[in-house]
Amino acid sequence: QVQLVESGGGLVQPGGSLRLSCAASGSIGRINAMGWYRQAPGKERELVATMTTGGSINYADSVKGRFTISRDNGKNTVYLQMNSLMPEDTAVYSCHGQIRPYYVGYFRDYWGPGTQVTVSS
Repeated sequence: QVQLVESGGGLVQPGGSLRLSCAASGSIGRINAMGWYRQAPGKERELVATMTTGGSINYADSVKGRFTISRDNGKNTVYLQMNSLMPEDTAVYSCHGQIRPYYVGYFRDYWGPGTQVTVSS
């Protein structure tokens, strides 16, 4: 089994910062990409940022220049530094991993349970 566990969510005022972390553990053979998605109430889940093991990064237009994704490949961990937060960033943020367990020959999508980020004064 493979598990993803997020941490770092919470309540922050507009203009503030938060750092999310997500650690993958378990029967990990290889990780291709890790990243973050979010879902606000009444909206569909959307990509926030992803990063491949090789270092390729993709950001949603709405977070470019404010959010920074990074990874520690040795710790199977992905981070999301969120600065200049706005009320519209309020959502449940979920970690995603494209991971191949060592006991299978293909990559699967894994998700963390999610962490709430609320931006409000």
